[in-house]
Amino acid sequence: MTAGYPSPVTGLGGRGRSLASRAIDRESVLRRLDWVLTIAVFALLAIGTMLVWSATKQKELDLGHDPQGFLRKHLINISLGLVLGAMTALFDYRSLRAYAPFVYIASVLGLIAVLAPGVGSTINGAHSWIQLPAGFSIQPSEFAKVALCVALPMLLAERRDAETAPRLKDVATALGVALVPITLIMLQPDLGTTIVIGVIILGVLAVASTPTRWIVGLLLLGSAGAAMAIKLGVLKDYQVNRFAAFANPDLDPQGAGYNVKQATIAIGSGRLSGTGLFKGSQTNGKFVPEQQTDFVFTVAGEELGFIGAGLIIVLLGIVLWRAMRIAVRAEDLFGTLMATGIVCWFTFQAFENIGMTLGIMPVTGVPLPLVSYGGSSMFATMMALGLLQNVHMRRAA
Repeated sequence: MTAGYPSPVTGLGGRGRSLASRAIDRESVLRRLDWVLTIAVFALLAIGTMLVWSATKQKELDLGHDPQGFLRKHLINISLGLVLGAMTALFDYRSLRAYAPFVYIASVLGLIAVLAPGVGSTINGAHSWIQLPAGFSIQPSEFAKVALCVALPMLLAERRDAETAPRLKDVATALGVALVPITLIMLQPDLGTTIVIGVIILGVLAVASTPTRWIVGLLLLGSAGAAMAIKLGVLKDYQVNRFAAFANPDLDPQGAGYNVKQATIAIGSGRLSGTGLFKGSQTNGKFVPEQQTDFVFTVAGEELGFIGAGLIIVLLGIVLWRAMRIAVRAEDLFGTLMATGIVCWFTFQAFENIGMTLGIMPVTGVPLPLVSYGGSSMFATMMALGLLQNVHMRRAA
């Protein structure tokens, strides 16, 4: 095991239990929570709920549907997500190492199922969803993020020698494990999730002290793979056109560039304090597509203005700060790497989502964590937050 990190085996019970394990028995779970992280999370959930309601209320009224329909589903998603997060937080993360292969296999089976004939559904060009009763759906690729945040640290923390960086064999094994879900996700194709997973991989490898030249090699290999995917037609035309529109915003303002153009208009119209909740002309006029999911930040920009949109960014920054603090203060390498993967996931996804609404990042279709509508994204995010609280509660006092 790496110098400076106690062996995770001591957390499995008996006489070898760590100080942190004994502390969790003596003290209330509520007292050991990271309350700064918890408050920031609940604040984002509250703001996101109002934004989702505002983005969908008028649209549902115009269609003759229940204007509170999306609101109710969103609240159900949050409630189920909180349950999953609580369960994840209470299950000792060091024992989770033994179950990491099963978590990984379950996520891969979900990705295979969505590609099976008659099982998966195509939404917005990606064959990524499994439809459920009552209008709900599951996106297995979201849970693949959680699985890799557990599986990669398990491999790298378990096999790394106490005095050396990961061996080439260890890195190759980790990459092989990650390549399976990446391949299945690209077959959907879901470029946004693939990029997020790539960032998770690089972050975990870097913190595991992988040599810099190997990291650079992976970046070059990834760039070559992206070019090859475009050349071989793995990406669909609309995905390629989004990158072209990002490079040249005036290329197709009524087609691939339409979403970003309308998003920037909506955000700009909010100015300092916004037009007021439910009063955004761009939002009520349905000028911005997918405003409750990928482009929910435009609702904040228009109706809450710079102040409200800035508050969301500050709250996300607090979540990332606490997550990084948990990673640094974890009592073992497994906990550090797991928290690192989650930090990389949240950081890139938040930056990409907000960036694409501002026109500084290409549109890739990733939700804004804790704010966007979407069951699978909410469940995966809350499970990841549960893992962070898990690591925090079980560190040595």
